[in-house]
Amino acid sequence: MIRLEPKDKKALLRTALGMEEADLAICNCRLVNVFTGEIYPAVVYVKDGFIAHVEDEELSGPYKAASVYDGQGRYLIPGLIDSHMHIESSMMTPRNFAKAVIPHGTTTIIHDPHEIANVYGREGVVYMHDAGRDLPMRQLVDIPSCVPAVPGCENAGAEFFAEDIDALAGLERAVGLAEVMDFYGVMYGDDRMMDIIEAAEKNGLYLQGHAPSVTGRQLSAYLIGGPWTCHETTTGPEARKKLRNGMYVDARESSITRNVEAIWDGIKDQRFFDTLTLCSDDRESDDLLHVGHMNAVVRKAISCGMDPVLAIKSATINTARETGIRHLGAVAPGFTADMVLLDDLEGMWAKAVFFGGKLVAEDGRLIAPVEEKSFEIEKQNSMKAGEVDLDDFCLKCPCENGKILVSVMEYAGKTLSITRCVQEEHEVKDGMVVLGENEAFVAVINRHGKGTRAVGVVRNFGLREGAVASTVSHDSHNLTIVYFRPEDALAAARELIACGGGMTAVKDGKVLHTLRLEVAGLMTRLEAQELSREAAAMKEVERSLGLTDMENPLLRIVTLALPVIPDVKMSDLGLVSVAEQKLIPIFPEYGTEK
Repeated sequence: MIRLEPKDKKALLRTALGMEEADLAICNCRLVNVFTGEIYPAVVYVKDGFIAHVEDEELSGPYKAASVYDGQGRYLIPGLIDSHMHIESSMMTPRNFAKAVIPHGTTTIIHDPHEIANVYGREGVVYMHDAGRDLPMRQLVDIPSCVPAVPGCENAGAEFFAEDIDALAGLERAVGLAEVMDFYGVMYGDDRMMDIIEAAEKNGLYLQGHAPSVTGRQLSAYLIGGPWTCHETTTGPEARKKLRNGMYVDARESSITRNVEAIWDGIKDQRFFDTLTLCSDDRESDDLLHVGHMNAVVRKAISCGMDPVLAIKSATINTARETGIRHLGAVAPGFTADMVLLDDLEGMWAKAVFFGGKLVAEDGRLIAPVEEKSFEIEKQNSMKAGEVDLDDFCLKCPCENGKILVSVMEYAGKTLSITRCVQEEHEVKDGMVVLGENEAFVAVINRHGKGTRAVGVVRNFGLREGAVASTVSHDSHNLTIVYFRPEDALAAARELIACGGGMTAVKDGKVLHTLRLEVAGLMTRLEAQELSREAAAMKEVERSLGLTDMENPLLRIVTLALPVIPDVKMSDLGLVSVAEQKLIPIFPEYGTEK
């Protein structure tokens, strides 16, 4: 477990006693105390990046400090902490992500770089760690546990075992084992998962969980297996069961999935909330710019009826305790001087942000410099899909004409990621499957040099015409395309292979727009403002092709190939049963997966 310690404890002691001048005094503020739930006038003294002393009453001065910041009666809260998130989901590099979120009051994130780990393996994790150095915020790393998410059902760019966890645990800011999403492997004591968990525990890492809809005896087994957190909780009753068993529930409010309201409605009559935290998981650049980051998650919790101090506690000290990080998450002696001044608690807009006792943002603007750094991995082309041709996108049948039974991946709703397998007869013409109503083809092309590729049928995806394609395709991030005509799919595939990855839309063989994500096929070197404009243009094109039901149409395709979300998903090996972790034949009467 990580401990944040002052460089000179004796100097901090002398400052606490008033024997030595503080570096900074924040006066005329109302302190939000996350230990007691109180709000009261205070003066906070800072030395060498740590809080030396807090006067729990307003003093008129003089203040024994080199500089004084007048809070002008504003609320002072600890710097906000994100308990679980993926920088890659912002589509920005770690340094540009920092520029976007610091002005909103986020001073610490615990991020899981498993997106880039599925592309570049250890090298990707090291890059995300190193790119987060020397920033006016704290980017802590959880080491990816499930690369790929379901071995044997998909091919990623790497595969992690216990030795990979052991090697990466030596990174300076590695604090945990990231979301252990192979919950079946944990529950039933799979050797690979047990070895990975043992390696993490040996290195003093906390164990982050991922247990969607897991309750009862299965939850007991999962907790015994080691992980003690979950950000995949979606309902109030599920959250209550997990909290009753001592599990930390990371209530999520992302750009894809919003669970805070349902969770709070189900647990609000409880007495204690020490194991409730808040997280953003996946937030895109447009949301980060205009809605916010953790301040937006806290704001949502408050709007749902959560007491503002409890909401702030759930995004500060609760998270620090969950992850075992000492001296983080509170405005109190000995804690890191990460603080935010707010005009009001309901709005959660930051007036001033302090990191390590230094003013880093004010009035929504970043003040502290973020040094430009160059990384070789940002210049590499991760697209190793090989040559593609029209045949790769044709769903060929074992029979020439007539009828055939087809396993179809059907979405449960127009905005949901949950899918089921339905087996229905389809017409066959000249050896090709004829699509039914509300159906499209889906192809997943391995882009990591494995040569594997598969084609299937998807229903209720929402597309009406053309094709959409993405290399952001959790978690293996293979090239995923939804289309009606193989010609459009081919044009989309060639576009993304040529530009190094991203998202594109095609109609009548013509590329309509491409959002380039040249860093690992997941991120761009653009900053938030420019990225937001590019993403907005991409969204409009996808809406014109029929993806109008989701607020953000870019996110429709990104979980289509994620084989840890029930009930079935498509991978580069074929249609996958999530519960059974095995492939389902596309043509069940013939027992073949392709």
